[in-house]
Amino acid sequence: MSDVVGKRDGKGAGEDPAALARVEEIYRAILTRAPEHDFEPTLERVEAVCELLGDPQGAFRTIHLTGTNGKTSTARMIESLVRAMGLRTGRFTSPHLTDVRERIVVDGEPISAEAFVAAWEDVEPYIEMVDERSQADGGPRLSFFEVFTVMAIAAFADAPVDVAVIEVGMGGLWDATNVVDADVAVLLPVAQDHEQWLGHSLAEIANEKVGIIKEGSTVVAAEQVEEVAGILTTAAATAGARLLEEGRDFAVAAREVAVGGQVVTLSTPAATYAEVPLPLFGEHQAHNAALALTAVEAFFGGGALPGDVVEEGFIEVRSPGRLEVVRTSPTVLVDSVHNPHGAAALREAVAEAFAFEHVVGVFAAMADKNVEGILVELEPLLDSIVVTGMDSSRAMDPADLADLARDVFGEDRVHVERRLADAVDRAAGLAEAEGGPAGTAGVLAAGSVILAGAVRRLFGKQ
Repeated sequence: MSDVVGKRDGKGAGEDPAALARVEEIYRAILTRAPEHDFEPTLERVEAVCELLGDPQGAFRTIHLTGTNGKTSTARMIESLVRAMGLRTGRFTSPHLTDVRERIVVDGEPISAEAFVAAWEDVEPYIEMVDERSQADGGPRLSFFEVFTVMAIAAFADAPVDVAVIEVGMGGLWDATNVVDADVAVLLPVAQDHEQWLGHSLAEIANEKVGIIKEGSTVVAAEQVEEVAGILTTAAATAGARLLEEGRDFAVAAREVAVGGQVVTLSTPAATYAEVPLPLFGEHQAHNAALALTAVEAFFGGGALPGDVVEEGFIEVRSPGRLEVVRTSPTVLVDSVHNPHGAAALREAVAEAFAFEHVVGVFAAMADKNVEGILVELEPLLDSIVVTGMDSSRAMDPADLADLARDVFGEDRVHVERRLADAVDRAAGLAEAEGGPAGTAGVLAAGSVILAGAVRRLFGKQ
């Protein structure tokens, strides 16, 4: 089985092999389009396909998320809470870790191979029509991400779902997902990332992200730096949207580290939810939980949610590739962090949740990211680092990565292994040599979603 279609907790094992093969064939075809990170300021192609399909995005209500870090984890929390309230849910997130069907989820499960194929066959003729029109006018075909957005919308309408929780691919205003008319817009913290597409200042990036706010909607916003907060306030007022802000309207009232995660007390506009188990590590995940809970309250009209439902919704949340333990003895953690803001949160979470005396990093990154900034944030946590490669044309070459790492860590703390499996073995060996008593040393693989997915596969996590 390739890394395109994997077996997920037994899901792939019982499915039609022909359908699984067809999923891979479709995915490979979609990959020939403009890549996921390509960004063009227009919704015309996605709007045109949706119009030909009868505007299926109007068949369900939507909660729409943007921001720099935490979107996928927060989307998972929101979806789980809404499902615990008894509604049928869809969730669209990106990128995927091990299986392309992770992107399109119905009722908490990635869609089946058969449903994936059906979604593609439903939309393909209309995508081809719009491709032809666009190319006749000198424009491009739909991009990879535009195609997946259309497929997700079609799959959710066909299911059918009551509510779709949809994460932007990049930015907001011109993101393909912005064809939806969301009841609730959720803004995670805005920081520097994707500068070559969204702008090099926080103001430019924020102006793209607030573009998901729709007229008369509710906006639920994480705590932002002052510059971003001002842009957000103006955008909400212009849209006539109700704005709920972290720190003013909702907050993490208390939190305590626990085995397998933490216990949090969350204060929202409607209630205080005391001692809620959250099976995710890090203070940043507690803030994501407060954001998710407030968004779901707003979606259901603003009143308090039943306490047992809230507990059920949170306790079922999993966020693979987000400070996930994939091995013990030595402990190996994977995280999808890919910018300095996220790396700082990761460093603090590891230091808080794990009693490591020594940590060895396995690191790979995309060349178009702020790689030095990520390394600077991780350096205080890591005793040494093993840089490696990964299967992506955008990946930084390990030799170049090693040069950057030596500038940050010094010559003696940097090791190079071009093959990922060798890098993990090297890091585990270093951790065991440095660790002494069992449990005092760990390995942290971080720097890219692709790296996180590849390490998960090494340890049989599908």
